[in-house]
Amino acid sequence: MSSPTRAHRSAEEIGRTATGARPLPALGSARLAADLSHVDTTLANGLRVLAVRKSSVPLVELRLWIPFAGTDRLHPATAEVLAETVLTGTARRDRVGLDAELALIGGELGAGVDPERLYFNGSALADGLPTLLDVLGDVLTGATYREAEVERERDRLIERIAVSRTQPRMIAREALQKHRYGDHPVTREVPEADDVAAVVAEQVRALHAASVLPRGSVLVLVGDIDPETVPAELERALGGWASDRSAVQLPALPELTGGDVLLVPRAGAVQSQIRLSAQTVPRTDPRYPALQLANLAYGGYFSSRLVENIREDKGYTYGAHSGFEFTGGQSVVNVDADTANEVTAAALLETRYELARLGLVPPTAEEVESVRQYAIGSLLTSTSSQTGLAGQLMALASTGLGAEWLQQHPERVAAVTGEQVAEAALEFFAPGRFTGVVVGDADLLGPKLTALGGVTVAH
Repeated sequence: MSSPTRAHRSAEEIGRTATGARPLPALGSARLAADLSHVDTTLANGLRVLAVRKSSVPLVELRLWIPFAGTDRLHPATAEVLAETVLTGTARRDRVGLDAELALIGGELGAGVDPERLYFNGSALADGLPTLLDVLGDVLTGATYREAEVERERDRLIERIAVSRTQPRMIAREALQKHRYGDHPVTREVPEADDVAAVVAEQVRALHAASVLPRGSVLVLVGDIDPETVPAELERALGGWASDRSAVQLPALPELTGGDVLLVPRAGAVQSQIRLSAQTVPRTDPRYPALQLANLAYGGYFSSRLVENIREDKGYTYGAHSGFEFTGGQSVVNVDADTANEVTAAALLETRYELARLGLVPPTAEEVESVRQYAIGSLLTSTSSQTGLAGQLMALASTGLGAEWLQQHPERVAAVTGEQVAEAALEFFAPGRFTGVVVGDADLLGPKLTALGGVTVAH
């Protein structure tokens, strides 16, 4: 005899028992997938190499970081042109030849620059690594910077600069950098168009010879590779890249101190950009894990206090965020929000309020556990791919750290107590530690912001 037909149960019925709601299972332990098989060594030419095996797919990711600071007024412009043209040809291969050889190994290679570094990002099929390294070595030692290529890329760069300088976020970034660091070289993130227009191929070649140097630089390889064989491969491919001099490090940044927020006029703007910043501690400081969790609780993820306040509750902004910015051995925490003019002063008030509340009413045990799981989970997610792992390792290696720090960090985060988070919040998120800028229409914003206090109008 067939059994009687049972009615379909709803999700609510499935989730409950006769005595109440069915308890959720405990979260599983989070850890890095496995010990990272790796080699961390320095080649004869002074290049530090960090090679890591991650064989999930038959590919390899390459990251090269060359310290590339300069104090000359035209350095930022010349460096930008160099980054745009370094891959346009060598004595052995023209632009088409470079692209074709990389295409045959499913590879690509790109370059970029900022005030701190010249960097190369590349990838290829794992069995194409010798070719990728040969191309890289050819570029590092034999880039020719032909006049026609320099002129073409220089003109394109000028057009991009003109567009970028009209973007509110770029304007706010430049204003923040100048307010924080004055005339320090780190502030010259985007060169002046007139300076770029003056750059010629001879200057680019001279900068390459003087500053594209292996000693003090870092190369990271992640993929389906045998780390033990990588140093020998690199000695063969990059042996000709050598110098007795070291790559040029960016001078240490001045320590940030709290102070007034600067209102930077942008006439006619319909939105305002709030950018706040305060000095914190680097990743190597024992307080960093607790500080990381305090930042998440404040504004580091979508369920943070700042987002709940000025986005979800009051609707002042589509997005607010706080996060760390690492430069050399130093670290700051930044707070960003874009708002409509009519609520800018109120948004700044609430942003400061949440900074104070984080220290005076510290995160609860539930908040701490939530941000702990997020911190560990997001780290594991970001390093689950070869690309993500390569990026994380390069960020660490450029400051002297390595794979061991990355492997041990989840344990450090797991060991943080609620008291340590409270101490970090009180020490590092006090409103008086912060300075920054508000960029917007000064005629509209000035009266309310100056009445709020702690705001100075730029002239």
